[in-house]
Amino acid sequence: MTMSVTSHRRDWITAGALSFFGGGALTHWAQGVEHDDRPRNFGTAKSCVVVFLFGGQGQQDTYDLKPNAPAEIRGEFSPIATNVVGTQICEHLPHLSKTMDKVTIIRSMSHADFEHGSASYTALTGHPHPLPGTNTPARREDFPTYGAAVAHLKPTDRPVPSAAVLGPVMHQGNRPPMAGQNAGFLGHAFEPFRVAQDPNGEEFAVDELALPQEVNGVRFDQRFKLLSKLEPRLPAVDRRGEIQGMSDLKQRAFGLLGSGRSRQAFDLARESSTLRDQYGRHKFGQTMLLARRLVEAEIPLVTVNWARSNQQEWDTHSKNYPTMKDKLLPPFDQGLSAFINDLDNRGMLDSTMVIALGEFGRTPRINKDAGRDHWPDVYSVLVAGGGFKRGVVVGASDQHAAFPQSDPIAPWDLSATMFHLLGITPQTHVYDRTGRPFALSPGRVTTDLLT
Repeated sequence: MTMSVTSHRRDWITAGALSFFGGGALTHWAQGVEHDDRPRNFGTAKSCVVVFLFGGQGQQDTYDLKPNAPAEIRGEFSPIATNVVGTQICEHLPHLSKTMDKVTIIRSMSHADFEHGSASYTALTGHPHPLPGTNTPARREDFPTYGAAVAHLKPTDRPVPSAAVLGPVMHQGNRPPMAGQNAGFLGHAFEPFRVAQDPNGEEFAVDELALPQEVNGVRFDQRFKLLSKLEPRLPAVDRRGEIQGMSDLKQRAFGLLGSGRSRQAFDLARESSTLRDQYGRHKFGQTMLLARRLVEAEIPLVTVNWARSNQQEWDTHSKNYPTMKDKLLPPFDQGLSAFINDLDNRGMLDSTMVIALGEFGRTPRINKDAGRDHWPDVYSVLVAGGGFKRGVVVGASDQHAAFPQSDPIAPWDLSATMFHLLGITPQTHVYDRTGRPFALSPGRVTTDLLT
């Protein structure tokens, strides 16, 4: 399958319109999508871990090297063989090269938004931003991030959060928080539980889950029962809207505080030193180990943010090669490969989706500062587990890793596939504060990715 840049940009505009207008337009569009004849593997995944590589990981320097391209395009890195015959990746991903039989590489991801803010929103919600090409901060009318959508539509019945984010709130410089990270129009009750601390720190602990020393279990239960008795006496008007959302948050908070299971899930001290070493004694490695523990605790959606906080981000406008070689690729390679192998060894990979993606890729041509700039026209994404194929490459870019050569996949198609594997119909309607319906995803399930 081939496509023109013009037709792809038209598709992007169409998806944005479907996402924005909701109501009748979305309902009409959804009627043309399979319902009774759903694609295979519906609901095979119990959990999903989204690894968000903020800044944009370069396709030419990771999974889609072009060794025969001119020097100003191919760059400094060389491809190496992997344990899948015919598939090569970057020489600085030696651990992942031995894990390719467990994953799928998408080499034809594509959209049209060049700006971090709005493109990150698309990557984390599956919807084009209403203001593409901007760094508009988070707003109440935003579409909910993946974790919030899953917490709303498929909450866990376990004493653990329905969604968690590992990593700090993402900002661009001193600007307000970026869009795409919160519950948006669903409201505060569906905000994912966030752990901003570095799991590799010596004093790492999730303080939000610890009871004060002066409050034992019995006293905690007494306080909860007293609050529950007082709350119905509030005037009815005070229990609507935001107040109701806060009440839901209160219920969730008390449930987490009273749960030993929750506290244990976030306790890395329960892991052996040997396994912690395998993941890597760095922020990304220990965060991925924590993500595995949260999947084990049956949290449906975990997002790992690789952002600018105690680690280099992927926005390599300058010094691309030393930054990638020395700071980015080694911890990424070690942590992600250990996570995938650990899941597989525990028999959890087939029920756990893994999606490692940035908001876009990097320019084919190296710039004057020895870096690569933003490039959404084609980029690569790694997916694994939960109903995704193993040991294959889907799609292809052209000879310069500039545009899709075959099988283009948009971010909203990947989101539709993710929801499908989690057992949520992508055309399911969610409603904003005014009652206006929106399709959960404006994309289509990509069956080429499914086992």
